[in-house]
Amino acid sequence: QVQLVESGGGLVQPGGSLRLSCAASGNIFTINAMGWYRQAPGKERELVALITKSGTTNYADSVKGRFIISTISRDNAKNTMYLQMNSLKPEDTAVYYCNTRGALGNFWGQGTQVTVSS
Repeated sequence: QVQLVESGGGLVQPGGSLRLSCAASGNIFTINAMGWYRQAPGKERELVALITKSGTTNYADSVKGRFIISTISRDNAKNTMYLQMNSLKPEDTAVYYCNTRGALGNFWGQGTQVTVSS
């Protein structure tokens, strides 16, 4: 199993910034990739950004140049993933979910709300 705990969501004005965090624990050595997804009301969940074990990143076209995904491994038992979100737009408003995929399958965090509004 992999446990995921997210933090960092909130209310921000258009043009502002937020940083989301996702702390992964448990069998993190089985993880091949980590990513952030989001789901806005009435819409399907979509991939925002992904980072593989080798450090390769992939971004949705809508966030390229504005969001940055990164990870830090502090020890063999915990890995933290970040999503730095800059130049936020109202259309970025959604619940953001942390995801890992690997040998044990897919795991999801509980989600954190990001609201971009003046």
